[in-house]
Amino acid sequence: MTTSTDHVALRPGAYADSVALLQVSKDVAAVDGVLAAQVAMATELNREVIAQMGFELPDTTPNDMIVAIRLEDPSRLDAALAAVDAALAAASRRSDGEASVEDPPRTIGRALERGDAGLALVSVPGQYAAVEAMDALDAGRDVMIFSDNVPVEQEVALKRVAAERDLLVMGPDCGTAMVDGIGLGFANTVQPGPVGIVAASGTGCQQLMCLLDQAGVGMTAALGVGGRDLSVDVAALSTKQAMKRLDADEATELIVVVSKPPAEEVAADLRAFAEQLSTPVHFALLGKGQPDLTAAAEGVLAALGREVPEWPRWGEPAATPTAGQLRGLFAGGTLCDEAMLLTQDRLGPVWSNIPLDPAYALGSDLQADGPLMIDFGDDGMTSGRAHPMIDPSLRLDYLARTSRDASTSVILMDVVLGHGADADPAATAAPAIRDAIAAARKAGRDLAVVVACVGTQGDPQQLDRQAAALADAGAEVFLSNAQATRRALSLMGAAA
Repeated sequence: MTTSTDHVALRPGAYADSVALLQVSKDVAAVDGVLAAQVAMATELNREVIAQMGFELPDTTPNDMIVAIRLEDPSRLDAALAAVDAALAAASRRSDGEASVEDPPRTIGRALERGDAGLALVSVPGQYAAVEAMDALDAGRDVMIFSDNVPVEQEVALKRVAAERDLLVMGPDCGTAMVDGIGLGFANTVQPGPVGIVAASGTGCQQLMCLLDQAGVGMTAALGVGGRDLSVDVAALSTKQAMKRLDADEATELIVVVSKPPAEEVAADLRAFAEQLSTPVHFALLGKGQPDLTAAAEGVLAALGREVPEWPRWGEPAATPTAGQLRGLFAGGTLCDEAMLLTQDRLGPVWSNIPLDPAYALGSDLQADGPLMIDFGDDGMTSGRAHPMIDPSLRLDYLARTSRDASTSVILMDVVLGHGADADPAATAAPAIRDAIAAARKAGRDLAVVVACVGTQGDPQQLDRQAAALADAGAEVFLSNAQATRRALSLMGAAA
């Protein structure tokens, strides 16, 4: 029997961002004789992931870089370490802009000195984001903060300054926006049109954009404001600023405000604020008793006098699954919220790392006896890691584990397309789904997999191509997350 050899080393003080280290890990894993590789900063989450891979870790600090390699033959260690060094050097050259004549700016302030851009995009570790964002506001620029893990008190301070200066802060944790027809972050490719979106929800915004585009309705803009903007603490500071911007835009005929479940008093205040605007406002605020995102999109179409199309789906109906539990594995927090809201009406309370009811918060093992839905894009799951729309490995590892759990009956997932997302998510998701179904069948069980594939045909990944690949792997695929969730629930009913 062949045994493997593990090598674990620390590089104190070394740093690269999570996206760069994802590529480094892939490059090292591709070396002949390497069975597994993970190169990552020593955050608590990354330590847990590496430990789950079976590596024994020494004590670390968050400023350490972990190099963990599993070898088929210890004689391949030198080649693997050389690959680590080469991949890190390549990542550093990409970061520094090797072909640039002048050194790249290291701060927002320096960047703004070199151009007249009206919008600054901040993507740095969360603890540093507020400083860079304030520099942009001081320079009279709007700012989009892609960074997550920004303290809420810093968010409030930034947004108050922006409101005083009639500027807009999009974010923190703003992954999707479209400004002047240009998509930022994870934005989808949609046609121009009369609808302007204000979004306290990245994937909620994407779901609306994609459904409306499917129906032939385009956008003037999509202004993300960060998922906490409609909380009591932030009190819709940026949402109001964004609504005023769109109200002043002659091309915007209808404003749509979309959010994950908001604070009730903030939602009421926002509805009153909307009455003061000259442009009609349609609200898509998720919550108990509120319309789902697909129903909200259909309401927008009705308001514009457009017909509601038949929303597309792909794949053959799944076999009736073996009785068991529903497991939701999401990259999009709002899509997870929507699925939980629909599920609790049928199956009762849902366990989650972003629970609707705090009493049903998951522990660190992410396991529960009952309906379970995980947002792998939540801040607690992305510290030191790329978002799952960029790096799906953590979610796909969980998919493999949960498919082998005899209590799992139906798996519900999202695959979200867009410019900043994985260039070909089906290339990894489809084999993982096929393997999950096969593993269950080998154990004498029937497992159903249902996928919400959120995107457009104009996206770099191409909606039809991605959906077809997922369907070929055995999944039932829907453009509408609400329809996907209802299909998963119907399969649960059939399995009961």
